[in-house]
Amino acid sequence: MTQLLYQTDSYLREFDARVVGLSAPERRVALDRTAFYPGGGGQPHDTGTFRVRDAALVVTQVKKDGDLVWHTLAEGSLLPSEGETITGTIDWDRRFALMRTHTAMHILCGVVFRDYGALVTGGNMEPSAGRMDFEFATMHGDLVSEIEARCNQEITAARDVRVRILPRAEAFQIPDLIRTKINLLPEGIAEVRTVEIVGLDLQADGGTHVANTREVGRMRVTDYKSKGAINKRIYIALG
Repeated sequence: MTQLLYQTDSYLREFDARVVGLSAPERRVALDRTAFYPGGGGQPHDTGTFRVRDAALVVTQVKKDGDLVWHTLAEGSLLPSEGETITGTIDWDRRFALMRTHTAMHILCGVVFRDYGALVTGGNMEPSAGRMDFEFATMHGDLVSEIEARCNQEITAARDVRVRILPRAEAFQIPDLIRTKINLLPEGIAEVRTVEIVGLDLQADGGTHVANTREVGRMRVTDYKSKGAINKRIYIALG
């Protein structure tokens, strides 16, 4: 099983780990612990490097498969041996942009749920930009401007962002823990990771976030579209 270091410390940039799995044809390496986020919940995977025997190996893709997280290395680089120790380094500029974006998406989700009662029907993000779909029957420019202003108020309120890992039974006692229209949590999981923007939002989530909303910076709504009778899409970007 790979220990998921990013779940408790999104700011961890470098770590040591041991190779516990190797797939040479696919150039994939599994570690006993990792700070690389493997993607999921609309957040892309991390990229970065491994340091092995004084060589820098570029990590191009990361994916969780069962209990292990697999890291794909660029063509042409050496492969570490099973049991060997590597030092992993996250591409920090990309990771921090994704952290800011993910927290911004939760701010948007929290404002829309609190003030308009709309659930999320989908979403995706890239560094410093993203889109989220909500159960709105109608949407117009004045409403979008109002949502943008309320989100920026929450950012400047400098709200702390807290992460907890709870037993499943305890987590599901929290009202409105699932903000998506469909519960995407896997059946049978023993623990649930929650992300709380104190005073605004609390929901189940597996991604990486900043520690305070002020780190997000200004959020702009760049576009909005109708994707169905009760499905409206909002696009955001960060300054």
